[in-house]
This record gives sequence, C-alpha cells and structure tokens, in this order.
Amino acid sequence: MINFTFRCPAIIHFGPDAALKVGSEASRLGAKSLLIVTDPFLASSGLLEPIKKSLTEAGLAFSIYSEVNTEPTTTHVAECLSQLKTKKPDLLLAVGGGSPIDVAKAVSFMATNPGSLQDYMGIDKVGQEPLPLIAIPTTAGTGSEATATTIITDLEKDVKMLIISPRIMPKVALVDPLLTLGMPKGLTAATGLDALTHAIEAYVSRKATLLTDILALSAIKLLSVNLPVAFQEPQNKEARTKTLLGALKAGLAFSNASVALVHGMARPVGALFHVPHGISNAALLAKVMEFSLSGDYARYADIARAMGLADLGDEPKTAQAGADKVAQIIKDMAVPSLTALGVTKEKLDPVVQKMAEDAIASGSPANNPKIATKEEIVALYYACL
Repeated sequence: MINFTFRCPAIIHFGPDAALKVGSEASRLGAKSLLIVTDPFLASSGLLEPIKKSLTEAGLAFSIYSEVNTEPTTTHVAECLSQLKTKKPDLLLAVGGGSPIDVAKAVSFMATNPGSLQDYMGIDKVGQEPLPLIAIPTTAGTGSEATATTIITDLEKDVKMLIISPRIMPKVALVDPLLTLGMPKGLTAATGLDALTHAIEAYVSRKATLLTDILALSAIKLLSVNLPVAFQEPQNKEARTKTLLGALKAGLAFSNASVALVHGMARPVGALFHVPHGISNAALLAKVMEFSLSGDYARYADIARAMGLADLGDEPKTAQAGADKVAQIIKDMAVPSLTALGVTKEKLDPVVQKMAEDAIASGSPANNPKIATKEEIVALYYACL
C-alpha cells in the first residue's frame, strides 16, 4: 500500500500579473491592515507600486518593514516584530526572495506564540496558529512561498536555525514571473541553482514520495533547460516563466520530501562565513552529487534522463553523465568556488570539524542516499575549495 502526506499553500496563483491579486486575496482572508516585509531594493525600486495599488484599491491599510538586506537573521525578526506590535496588522505580506519570506514566516508565528525564536528550532514546535501570510516571490529559486520551513541565522551562536511546521506555510502564494525579469546574472544563478538543488535532493531523499517524485523530476527538466537561458537572456519571458515554475515545483517537492547532504553542509557555510544560501548550495552541489551517486545510481540516472540526456544503458554511467551535466551548468553560470567566496583553507581549518558536526546535527544529511560520515563531510568541504 502507498501512504504519504503532502502539504502546500491553500491557494497558488501562478502567471503574469498574479501579484495583482493580492488585494482580493487579502480581503478574502478577512484582513483590514497588513505589514509588508521586503528588502531595501524592492522598497525603492518601484516594483512594489502595483502591489500597493492593489491593496489600496481593496481598501486595505498597510505599513512596510524593508530592512531584510541580507540572509534572514534574529535581528530582522526582532525589528519586524517590534513594528508589528506597534502597527497591529492582521495579515503579513512577504515580497521578495527567500530572505523576506523567511523573516515573515518567523514573525507570523512569533506574533502569536510565547518564548524566543530559538525555542522553535526543529520540527513541529509551533503550537498556536500564526498570523496569516501571503507570499509574493521576486526570485526564482528558494520556493519559500510554498514551503513549511524557515531558516533564520542566530547571530549570537552563528547557527542557522531550521524551523519546520505546517502552520507557517503561507496561506496564499502569488507567483508572478514578471517580477523576476531583469534579475542580475549573479542572483539568477544563485537562486536558480538553489532551486535545482531542491529538486535533485527532493528526488534522491529517503523521504521522497510518488507525488514529490513527479514534481521533482518535472522541476529538474524545467530548470536544466530554462535556467541557463534565463541566465544569458534576463528579459526572456518564456525562460523566466518556466524557471519560476520549476522553482515552485521544486519548493513543493522538497517541502514534503526534505533535502539532503548539500543543504546540511551549506547551512554552516552560511552561518560562519555569511555566504548567501543559494550560492552555498551551488558551490557544494557538484562535488556532493558526485559523492552521492553510488548511494542510488537508479535515481541519479532518472535525473540525467529528466535533463534530456541519453540513457547509456548502464545506470552508473547514466548517473555520472547527469552529475557531469550539473557540474557544467554550474561552471557555465560562473559560480565561484568556496575559496573565491572567502572560505579559504586557513579559515576553514579551525572550524571545519564544527561545521561537519553542525551539518549532521541539522538532520538533512540523514536523508541522503549515501550517508556521509563526519570525516567524509570534512573531506567534501576541502574538495569544494
């Protein structure tokens, strides 16, 4: 018999001008006032204007917190919570990449639950229903608009706190490809390869299900073809649309199947060296994928076929061809090495043991098809330099 549980936002609107449905969706949820969580660039770029117009036309009041200018941290959450307590909105609206959306998720449940944010690190610790959240992604990568997770860096402990609860999933996701047009090449690469990592890890995860498999393979197909085009041609609407759709599918897949070794190793890189999450994943993906192939040649061969590669009649060879293809995509998108990102051998030496321990403690490496020992994770970090 087949049994699985699948969670996703109650409503997903996808397509050009989907973001303009925000006023009607917020009204449907009973909102009278909102707090918009975004970043400084979006707040000053004019990209928010159609969204604000939709809210105004629906008769909704709103205020804006726009200080999420880096990876999401405990400071952002505290500042945003302070503004929320002053303005007292009854709905949160996150507009931006994964960082504003993750901050909004944390704020949504901290507004209605006691204690500190650190109390909720882990799985299913959010007891009270959060403030409702609508998410509008402006990057094609994190999939955070469709996930039950948030990752917030604890600045005091230099740890990325992973918080998982079905309660923090957005009520509505408005996924509008027009908002991703013109993304800089670096951001396109970082977020797009983050999405590709989500899809690959969701497919090979030990928690994968029949439904997540369908979404993950479809995402891999979309991303492997369209992400390189979106990278080279920022205004290509078809490539942007299909890349964003791939990122959404990857988000739905990994939110239910979880991620694996790449993500487990990426979190300490981000926490200790302040490397953005997507780039951390991209810098690690090729080497970790190569290491993991022998854990499930059949699944990695499926990934190769999803990317349009010919079946070589031998699953290890087909799987290797897929790993080579992923490595080439990463190379073509000029992803820097860990060394180029500031993670030099000299800086890595004193902390690499802790990084490996933190990676294992995150739980994600346990989902990998090939379980890595602490020593193997240490060796992988050095290999990625």
